[in-house]
Amino acid sequence: MHIAEGVLSPPVLAAGYALTAAGTAIGLRRLDYDRLMTVAILAAVFFVGSLIHVPIGPSSAHLILNGLLGVLLGWAVFPAILAALALQALLFQYGGLVVLGVNSFTMAFSGLVAWYIFRGLTYLWPGTRGLRAAAFCGGAVGVLGAGLLTALALAFSDEGFLTAARLIFLAHLPIMLIEGLITMFTVGFIARVRPEMLQITTQKSTV
Repeated sequence: MHIAEGVLSPPVLAAGYALTAAGTAIGLRRLDYDRLMTVAILAAVFFVGSLIHVPIGPSSAHLILNGLLGVLLGWAVFPAILAALALQALLFQYGGLVVLGVNSFTMAFSGLVAWYIFRGLTYLWPGTRGLRAAAFCGGAVGVLGAGLLTALALAFSDEGFLTAARLIFLAHLPIMLIEGLITMFTVGFIARVRPEMLQITTQKSTV
């Protein structure tokens, strides 16, 4: 979902930076610093997992894992994804610093939505099956949201990008299924070995 440099309009770029800055500030303020190592490890997982790209017009299709990060990190998904994308832009020229705000927001905000969906579903449907269903939905929604926001960013920049925007969105529909399954199995494993990472008890009291 890396949009290339020189594609988006200045208003869209400015909005991306403003929204990413706000989300990152909230994420850092809410971050439990005992979980810094977890955030760093998941940022590294995101960094590596999203390095393999299939070019699609001005963007690309690849594993995103933002839904997984959102489910596990909540608001901390903003600084985690921002750091990973900044390193990708600096080290590998994926995306770029000019579009860093938009690229970060599309992935991080979608991950945050996945977190709220995961919280809500685990509250409404307690138990192992509910946890798996919530995790699958979180992983799928992360991709769906990122694809939709990326398509909207392109569409709002230039009408000529409407076809590319639709293509990008459609290309990520199969990835929704893949990432839903990855998130489901990962969360299921964590629930067995490190259930405190999911903070299920806290979720039920704060949803």
